[in-house]
Amino acid sequence: MNDSTRALDAALTADVLVIGSGPTGLLLAGDLAATGLSVTVVERRPHGISNLTRAFGVHARTLEMLDARGLAEELIKGGTAVDHMDMFGRVTLDLTRLRSRFPFLLVTPQYEMERILERRALAEGVQFRYATALLTLHQDGNGVTATLRDAEDGRHLTARARYLVGADGSRSGVREALGLPFPGAAVIRSIVLADVRLEREPDTMLTVTGSGDSFAVVAPFGDGYFRVMGWNRKRQVPDTEPVDLEEIRAIAREALGADHGLHDPRWLSRFHSDERQAPSYRVGRVFLAGDAAHVHSPAGGQGMNTGLQDAANLSWKLAAVLRGRVGDPEALLDSYQAERHPVGASVLRSSGVLVRLAMAHNPLQRAVRSLAVSILKTVRPAADKALAMISGVGIAYRAERGAHPLTGKRAPDLELARGRLYEALRQGRFVLVTPENAPLVAPGEVVGAHWRSGRAGSLLVRPDGYVAWASDGPDPAGLHTALQRWTGHA
Repeated sequence: MNDSTRALDAALTADVLVIGSGPTGLLLAGDLAATGLSVTVVERRPHGISNLTRAFGVHARTLEMLDARGLAEELIKGGTAVDHMDMFGRVTLDLTRLRSRFPFLLVTPQYEMERILERRALAEGVQFRYATALLTLHQDGNGVTATLRDAEDGRHLTARARYLVGADGSRSGVREALGLPFPGAAVIRSIVLADVRLEREPDTMLTVTGSGDSFAVVAPFGDGYFRVMGWNRKRQVPDTEPVDLEEIRAIAREALGADHGLHDPRWLSRFHSDERQAPSYRVGRVFLAGDAAHVHSPAGGQGMNTGLQDAANLSWKLAAVLRGRVGDPEALLDSYQAERHPVGASVLRSSGVLVRLAMAHNPLQRAVRSLAVSILKTVRPAADKALAMISGVGIAYRAERGAHPLTGKRAPDLELARGRLYEALRQGRFVLVTPENAPLVAPGEVVGAHWRSGRAGSLLVRPDGYVAWASDGPDPAGLHTALQRWTGHA
């Protein structure tokens, strides 16, 4: 056996095998490797990050998660922050009302997200195997064995890991190997995309509007190019049908009232969008995340963001189990399904509503859209709640009966006696925040911190930024129980 073969065998034996090197797989792999675990990412495409991408919006909750990894500011510098969104030419949604350190939508191409996450994963020691496809997988009581095929020479390879995660997109080979169904249907066909320059910018930097027979979305990348996405009810053709600039212009003129002098395309594409969700995100030692678990319409720009949040939820749980840091490993791993499957279902519903409002055609549909717009325009709490859910900051996980009201909710970026909460979360551990006069003692691998204010209660925050336990005053027994449950320490 030569040196290169030995290196290959080592790379294909890992604590966790991640199939798919999109944003979801990259975040997950980087998180796991940062805890000292061995991780291998297998990707069927050749190496090289494409500049062709459908995802372009990064929501506030995703930026908070990146902040907890020290990555948010770099991504923001390369994108465009949009704090208002025009809907159907009748209502403007104010993203500055989001209760977040990042009250805006960041418009940046997906490949920029992948570039940053890949660099982090490599720095943490993640091994990559490109141009390699998954053929089969088999799991036993100790791990998962995957059969792979090298696309360059056709060789079959064997990989072994204690757990495997399928983050390999809507046509997931992992999901297929598990025999899991992917029920659902196409919600919209023949969507066209173009990254173009504009002679005249729209009045609102992020514009979504439609005529009933067509709709269009315009968003700025910040480098002189704009993403224009459109649909025309009268031109429903297969995805393979070529797209030309005149088709984009015609949709823009009908939906927006003007084509804004769009020109100089660097990318044109046509696709369809399904609404589908796997019934289970976990089968034994194998997990699904991102588009492998759920797909939905592009309305609201929630796809990539939901996948990244799947990864953040799963990564710390896998790490805790693999490092023996939890009392009930199976219950913790099952909580991934319990927490993330309802979120995926909710995103399917909300994105489906948005795309159907954009496609509203007959009088009844238009009346429903007018009512929805009127509510968003006049009932501020309704608009705030809608924005919170789409941006992710309003997502919460179900808590046990009798738990503190904050339990399961996202923790905002609190000011601590030293720094901020999301700076403390960069250690990838639980953070226990206690009153200023309490001893700064945290057991095991829990990070201890004090409130900057004179608050009397305590807060235990999970590595993914959600509240595991809270109290309004001294509660040593409750804290003891929470620490035992979540961290294996007391």
